[in-house]
Amino acid sequence: MAESTKTMLLQPGLSYDRPEELADAVERIFTLSLAARRLGPQSCVLLKPNLLAKHPPEHAVTTHPAVVEAVVRALRRRGVERILLADSCGGLYNEGGMRAIYRVSGLTELCGRLGVELWDKTTSAPRTCAGALVHEFNLITPVHLCDFIIDLPKFKTHVMTGMTAAVKNLFGCIPGLQKAEMHMRFPDRERFGQMLCDLAGAIAPDLTILDAIVGMEGDGPAGGSPRALGLLLGGEDVWQIDLAVAALMGLDPQKVPYLAAGIRSGVCAEAFEPEMLASGSDSLKPISDWKLPGSFSSLTFSDHYPTGLRWAGPLVTKLAAPRPVIRRTDCIGCGKCAEICPGHTIQLKGGKAHIDPTGCIRCFCCHEMCPVKAIAVRRIPLFRL
Repeated sequence: MAESTKTMLLQPGLSYDRPEELADAVERIFTLSLAARRLGPQSCVLLKPNLLAKHPPEHAVTTHPAVVEAVVRALRRRGVERILLADSCGGLYNEGGMRAIYRVSGLTELCGRLGVELWDKTTSAPRTCAGALVHEFNLITPVHLCDFIIDLPKFKTHVMTGMTAAVKNLFGCIPGLQKAEMHMRFPDRERFGQMLCDLAGAIAPDLTILDAIVGMEGDGPAGGSPRALGLLLGGEDVWQIDLAVAALMGLDPQKVPYLAAGIRSGVCAEAFEPEMLASGSDSLKPISDWKLPGSFSSLTFSDHYPTGLRWAGPLVTKLAAPRPVIRRTDCIGCGKCAEICPGHTIQLKGGKAHIDPTGCIRCFCCHEMCPVKAIAVRRIPLFRL
């Protein structure tokens, strides 16, 4: 396999505070990329970071501006003049909301300084694809406008999918609350994973550069804890990037819904392939004491049922599956959880959020979007395996 198509895992030790080293690392990713050789003055490039909601860079929820700046400078060195940066937040999708997210995440200042176009419009258009489950996605307009897409995900855990990285980051190309509709259409993890697999094929980013300089462990993608890792991952294959992330987190790819779907569909290998590492990369070893979401080990129970209970598997799973629980003392009554809930099962009562458990599909969107981490993921003690 030609070196230009290999995934690159850099040595640890990178820092947002050492821009020269970061720029060198990003430049090497571009140099190794065969796709990047197409870039030039006539290119229109989309940068798709992970923004999710209004979080400052130090929270480790969003792609750090220092990584974005290094990517922009690598593009400028290749003569690229038009660069768009765009994402779609998880809640109500409007121009004011996107401007606020760009500002808080540190990207408004950066893009203004570097001449990058911040996309705050809310237009979208359909794209057909040959997915196994979904044959058409409605995607934000920049996906259609640009001829080169760079996926800029963040290295984080995720309470529903175990991890979120290159493939899951593309979910932000679906406009606003239409993401909640996707959760409602595909409430089980297997079909949701297949939907993400189909989406990756529909968007097909040309290059991925994953920010793992400071990642998030625990109950990500927004409620976990930042952890300094000093790593940057880059390459053209989103599946190999995510298999590398799974290996670093100590996750079985078959337990990650979209990786399992990719394996079934034949677009993803069963495990990370060490030969994909470019020379000079850091060795791929699980991160010591990495904390997965507290609920993740019990999201799929069937392997752990006592023999006498296996006949009742679906019923036991329904009753015992982790579910979001609101800590009323921490809830500020902002309504973000009610806004994003696909099944409209959350209401504000007495200035606090309340979840109707009978309609909850356990998508954990409310957990993702809560700005004060007032929503926990709980499970019954019997299934804390």
